[in-house]
Amino acid sequence: MNEFSSKFSDFFKKEIIFSISLILAIVSCFFVRPSINYLNYINWDTIVLLFVIMLIVEILKNLAVFEIMVRKLLVKVKNTRGLVLFLVFTCFFTSIFITNDVSLIIFVPFAILALRKVDRSDLIIITVSMQTIAANVGCMVLPIGAPHNIVMYTVSKIPFESFFLLLLPYVVVSAVFLAALSLFVPNDKITLPKLSDAEFNRKNFFKRVFLGIDYYLLLTFIALFVLIGNLENIPFFNALFTKWISGNEVLMGVVASQVISNVPAAMLLSGFSSNYEAIIIGINIGGFGTLIASMANLISFKILVREHGEFKIRYLVIFTVLNVILMVILLGVYIFS
Repeated sequence: MNEFSSKFSDFFKKEIIFSISLILAIVSCFFVRPSINYLNYINWDTIVLLFVIMLIVEILKNLAVFEIMVRKLLVKVKNTRGLVLFLVFTCFFTSIFITNDVSLIIFVPFAILALRKVDRSDLIIITVSMQTIAANVGCMVLPIGAPHNIVMYTVSKIPFESFFLLLLPYVVVSAVFLAALSLFVPNDKITLPKLSDAEFNRKNFFKRVFLGIDYYLLLTFIALFVLIGNLENIPFFNALFTKWISGNEVLMGVVASQVISNVPAAMLLSGFSSNYEAIIIGINIGGFGTLIASMANLISFKILVREHGEFKIRYLVIFTVLNVILMVILLGVYIFS
């Protein structure tokens, strides 16, 4: 029994968002009519699109396409500020195509390795903080850049071009913010030693691709669709959420993201309001702020702590301060635009 409890506890900690979503979805089923077909709640377009994107990303990741390209370009960097900017904007540009989560999984460890190679571990905290911000900014460029935008793209049916133009001011301001932050990075000369080449391993390629897909993320989406579908059919919650959300989509998107992260926030808000453009702005601004505002934030934090546990508290402070400043700036852009 103790062994089972231990395994359950470990699984819950590892897949906490899925576990909570599943529990809440199951509990919510007891408050609606048994005749309801829960499968009708699920937006299968979102599930299929997310699966296809994750499949393509896993193929690219296992081909080491981006890593090979980055390693070839990195040798041209000659100073610490240039190195940090290169590592940060690598996350920005790659997150456009391979999602913010995957970009950080690949390039945060790569950044830590590169900074160690030039004996500048003192720059790891600011670099990883900026990389995380950059990934959350880059994923706004296209609706396929992050799970929360995939949800809103499939639900809202907003065209690619309109989606891009809607978030473009926030992308531009955030990119300027990152460039301004780089001015605080020392501009010392460096010589980067040769890094080992990224290798393409042919063995069990397709097995690695399909095992690398985050199936728990897909199940989390399904559980959240069921939960929100049930809440819509419970009069008390329907009236409550509609009252809170209607007319306050941007603010609620920002606030909800700080507490439950922006993927569940996107699904919750879109279930009670059809003002999709405001929701899209709110959840993207909401990805900045607390550590749990975006899954990408947690990913880079876990990688940093695994490599440098002694940086944990300092990173949390610096990361949170920078994110809150940017979140306030972007809210200002929304208010005055």
